Amino acid sequence: MNFYLEKYGFCPPYITNTPSSKVGTIIVIPCFNEPDLVRSLQSLKHSTAPNSEVEVIVVLNSSEIAQDDVLAQNQSTQEEFDAFINEDIPSWISFHLIHSPNLPKKHAGVGLARKIGMDEAVSRFHQLNKDGIIVCFDADSLCERNYLVEIEKHFEEHPKSPGCSIHFEHPTDGNEFDSNIYEGIINYELHLRYYNQCFRFCELPYAFHTVGSSMAVRSSAYQKQGGMNKRKAGEDFYFLHKIIALGNFTELKSSMVIPSPRISDRVPFGTGKAIGDWVETGEKEYYTYSFEIFRALKYFLSFIPEMYKGDFNTVSDQINPNFKLYLENIGIENKLKELKSNTKDFKGFQKRFFFWFDAFQILKLVHYMQENGFQRQSINEAVNLLFEESLSIKVSSSSKDQLLALREIEKN
Repeated sequence: MNFYLEKYGFCPPYITNTPSSKVGTIIVIPCFNEPDLVRSLQSLKHSTAPNSEVEVIVVLNSSEIAQDDVLAQNQSTQEEFDAFINEDIPSWISFHLIHSPNLPKKHAGVGLARKIGMDEAVSRFHQLNKDGIIVCFDADSLCERNYLVEIEKHFEEHPKSPGCSIHFEHPTDGNEFDSNIYEGIINYELHLRYYNQCFRFCELPYAFHTVGSSMAVRSSAYQKQGGMNKRKAGEDFYFLHKIIALGNFTELKSSMVIPSPRISDRVPFGTGKAIGDWVETGEKEYYTYSFEIFRALKYFLSFIPEMYKGDFNTVSDQINPNFKLYLENIGIENKLKELKSNTKDFKGFQKRFFFWFDAFQILKLVHYMQENGFQRQSINEAVNLLFEESLSIKVSSSSKDQLLALREIEKN
């Protein structure tokens, strides 16, 4: 019996055959209304073989209220998968498909699909009595050839790491998509990297990308933190921040995932929705959070020593009035007293402070500030301010040049 699966598992294990004792990595791919799953499977199949064996679990899913065209596409995907696994598959990698139709409409979505697959991976590793690596990938993503080798190597070299984010780069040109889509994905990825670098500018301890197709965790860490959630979108953000909270979270930069820039209506927000909105509105300029918000945040965080001493009045007199109002609305004074009473030194206080004032709290703060005095800012202008103030470099105001610069900064 596995305690996690007994308490948190959504459904019984699906795959009946016993896993090879050599399996060390299991890749989970949610698949809903996907026209080109096999392309992603081929990318994994043609990867360089790691030392341990690999399993790939595809979760072909649909809601109990799924429309006929979705069911037809899923049926086609099932047939394409069956044909694929009858091809010449290397002995070190195996592919499985879990068909999960008629999922309850309340929860059906990418979060539940990831959970079904990741829980299955827990079951597979439990049979082997092994703390293996569970990797999240997407049905419209590709990877570099060294992807699996580098994941295995990364966790061997970081034995205390509970999980990692994996470097990703969307395609920025080509013939597969319209030029407007490439322009949109350049700006959207630039926004993601800008937001992450603003967290680093503020010296926040959870400045990591949380992209569902580009993350990996140890099975033990997955179970310890209660597994994947059932969110229809943003599941990766909430899940990874639970893993990050364990400490020793890492970044894998020696390989790369290549997510698709395509338009999608499968989730209410995220890449596909952002690109769809960009194309539909026909805007020529992309807007993001004002850099002034992060200046104000960094200034506030510089007062953590004063807050530890219980001197919040002095702090509140010096910060932005709207920032102060937000903090008052979330009851910061009582929270600081509670944090202080449960810690014996400043280090402990600071750790508890950031556990409370986490990435989700900051996202809510950023949205509040944007609605109260800090209007959205051109992405190019915001990134230039970041470059000048945080990174001390100058780059042209071309979105592509700025994106390429941030990619290099994050890789190095």
